[in-house]
Amino acid sequence: MEHMSKSLKKLQSRPDFKDRYNDLRKQVLNDPDVQAFITNHSADIESGMIDRSIGKLFEFTNQSKNCKKCPSLSQCKNLLQGYHPRLKIVGRMIDVQYDKCPTKETHDERKKHESLIKSMYIPKDILEAQFHNIDVDVEETSRLKAISIAQDFVEEYNNGKRPKGLYLYGSFGIGKTYILGAIANELASHRVSSMLVYVPEFMRELKGSFQDSSLDEKLDAVKKIPVLMLDDIGAESVSSWMRDEILGTILQYRMLENLPTFFSSNFDLKQLQHHLAVSQRGEEEPVKAARILERIKHMSIPIELIGKNRRG
Repeated sequence: MEHMSKSLKKLQSRPDFKDRYNDLRKQVLNDPDVQAFITNHSADIESGMIDRSIGKLFEFTNQSKNCKKCPSLSQCKNLLQGYHPRLKIVGRMIDVQYDKCPTKETHDERKKHESLIKSMYIPKDILEAQFHNIDVDVEETSRLKAISIAQDFVEEYNNGKRPKGLYLYGSFGIGKTYILGAIANELASHRVSSMLVYVPEFMRELKGSFQDSSLDEKLDAVKKIPVLMLDDIGAESVSSWMRDEILGTILQYRMLENLPTFFSSNFDLKQLQHHLAVSQRGEEEPVKAARILERIKHMSIPIELIGKNRRG
């Protein structure tokens, strides 16, 4: 859009300036939004104010208000993309102030929402999960129970409580991760930051973090996030280092700080304990595995999800 001051300069240089000016003035004063402003501020608009401000009024009339002429933020027609004009009186002039438009407010809110959900190796569709989109058959009572407890968790957390998370377990493809994503989205709508972590890939990344010295930074991020979701725990290869120095450290910190933690797994708790007890080298350390399980039990409510495979 050409700046309004340039348009007026071109207009003034024409021989028929007066006629053109009168046409422009008539056009401006016929604008419903300008008329409404003049009516609402009739007591404050003094003689000559409109003529002194005709350039600003013309600028105002040629732009979209409340996104009426803009199909999207990227196609915004206004001088300042994402901002729409509002008239106001400044001294002896009518001026134009630019406020954030509804489309930009929605866009910024969505970006802020997305920034609240951090993730590691989680598919994009999971990050867009919503409770109302979860497919539930009538006979799938365990899914209904899990969703109900998850919704209660969000409500209680928003009321200042620190309820237990969930330990969701069951076979492949029944929606465990999707439920975690829905919880994360619901928390984000209430300005609560969370993190979803796909455990096997996270453990692999940490092994490689020795080279760039980023291990402590990554570990701290997971330890201290307000709400943590560890997805597919038990699918990782077990080593004493991974179990004791990484998983044990994360869970110990979060348990002491009363930071809610969620889990998903193909294993029930007993199977997970057996998995954690035997390392890649074949070493059996049942006591150390039992310590991990005690922390998980302390921090979460186990729920077995039973239902059809929704991936196939």
